Amino acid sequence: MILPIYIYGHPVLRKVAQDIDPETYPNLKELIDNMFETMYNADGIGLAGPQVGLEDRIFVVDLSPLEDEEHPEFKDFKKAFINAHIIERGGELDAVEEGCLSIPGIHEKVPREEEIRIQYLDENLQPHDEVFSGFRARVIQHEYDHIDGILFVDKISPLRKRMVKGKLANMEKGKVACEYRIRTVR
Repeated sequence: MILPIYIYGHPVLRKVAQDIDPETYPNLKELIDNMFETMYNADGIGLAGPQVGLEDRIFVVDLSPLEDEEHPEFKDFKKAFINAHIIERGGELDAVEEGCLSIPGIHEKVPREEEIRIQYLDENLQPHDEVFSGFRARVIQHEYDHIDGILFVDKISPLRKRMVKGKLANMEKGKVACEYRIRTVR
C-alpha cells in the first residue's frame, strides 16, 4: 500500500524516533513492504519512518536503480534498518547535492562524513554492525537524520537557507505540488 509522505513543516518530521520492539511490532513486514512501495512510487532511494508519519526508528534504502558500470556496489543494495544507531563517523567531510521526498523541489549541497559504522536489525531481525562509505554512507546518514528529527536543510549554509526560506515557508502552509501522495500540516 502506498502511504502518504509527510511534507516539510509537519511536526512528526522533527521528532526523535524511538526504538521499537520488532518482536511485538504489529505488521512489521507489511510496514517495510509498504515503505519500499511508497519510496518506489515517489522515485526515491530512501524513506524513513517519520516521513510516513511514524515515530519509530526504521528506514529503508534501495540503491539498485543507480547501479551501473561505475557503481556495481549498488546492485542488490536494498536494506531495511530497524533500531539503527550510528556508532562512528569518520573520514573527510564532502558536500554533495541532496534532495528529499519530504522537501520536494529543493536540492542543496550537504556536508557529510564519508564513512560510518552503524548497528541495526534487518527485516529478518538479524543484528548487523557494518561500515559503509561513499554514497552508501551518505544515503544512510540522510535517512538516519530523519529518525533523529533532522532534515537536510538543517545542514546547509546560512546563505542557502535564506535562499530556500520562501519555498520552505510555502511547504509549511501546504502550498506544494507533488506527483506522489503527500500529507501537509494543513
